[in-house]
Amino acid sequence: MKNGIYVVATPIGNIGDISFRGVDVLKAADIIACEDTRVTKKLFSLIDISSSNKKFIAMHDHNEGEMAQKIIDYALSGSIVAYVSDAGSPLISDPGYKLINRCKEAGVYFTVIPGACAAICALQLSGLPNNSFLFAGFIPNKDKARFATLKKHQDLDATLIFYETANRLIKTLTVASEIFGDRQIAVVREISKIYEESRLGTAQELIEYFNTNPPKGEIVFLVSPPEKTTSTADYTEELKAELKNQSLKTAVKKITDKYKLNKNEVYQKALEIRDAK
Repeated sequence: MKNGIYVVATPIGNIGDISFRGVDVLKAADIIACEDTRVTKKLFSLIDISSSNKKFIAMHDHNEGEMAQKIIDYALSGSIVAYVSDAGSPLISDPGYKLINRCKEAGVYFTVIPGACAAICALQLSGLPNNSFLFAGFIPNKDKARFATLKKHQDLDATLIFYETANRLIKTLTVASEIFGDRQIAVVREISKIYEESRLGTAQELIEYFNTNPPKGEIVFLVSPPEKTTSTADYTEELKAELKNQSLKTAVKKITDKYKLNKNEVYQKALEIRDAK
C-alpha cells in the first residue's frame, strides 16, 4: 500500500458498516490519527485488528494545527497513516481540513476511504426532499445563537440538516416551531443501531412526542424546504386588478400578505404595471 494519509470512515452504529477497504487500510497503517485513542482502540478490538504494533496519536479541535504537521512528517518518512474520527466520516463537523490543506501544500499523497455519514443516512431515512440540501453542522448551545442559526437558514430552498444532542432537542424544537411554523421536521436518531428511529412531523407534534418519549443517543435534525411561493405570473393579473382600485402601496401590501411574497419584488412589479399604462 502506498505511503501517505488515508481518511477512513468508521461505523456510526452497526460495526458491520465499516468497508472491506477501510479494514484493509487500518490493518496496513503504521500510524493511527484519531479523536480519542480509547474509542479507536475499542473499534480495533471489535473488528479484530491488533493495535499492539501501531502508534496511536490524538488529533482534535484543540491541537489540529500542531498535530497536522506531525502526521505529514510521518507520511513523508514513509509511513502509512490512517485518520479516523470517533464515528462516521472524518472532516464532517470534525477536525481535519487543516490536515488536508497541508497535505496539498506539502505534496503528500492522501485519499478518502468512503463510508457511513450520519447526515446523509438521516436524509435518506427522513422522507424529506433530497434533491437539494444543506448540512449546517451542530446547532449552537446558547439560546441566542440557536435562534440566529435557525433563522439564518429559514428561507433557504433546500432541506436543512443539523446535528443536535438529545438533552437540547426540546429547546431546539421550540425555537423551530417559532421560525419554521408547520414545516415538516425529521428527528433521526441512533442510526444503524438497535433503537434507530426516524420521526417526522411539525415541531409541535414532535415536542408532544418527545416530551412523552424522552430521546436518547445521537440526533440528526432535519427541516423541510419552505413551500414554493406563488410565481410572478400567478399574481400579476390580480395585482393589475388591485392597482385599478387601490393605491400602489395598498395593492402591494395586499398581494404580499396574501401570497407571502417578497415585498420588494411585488413593489417592482407594481411599478412596471403602473408605468406601462
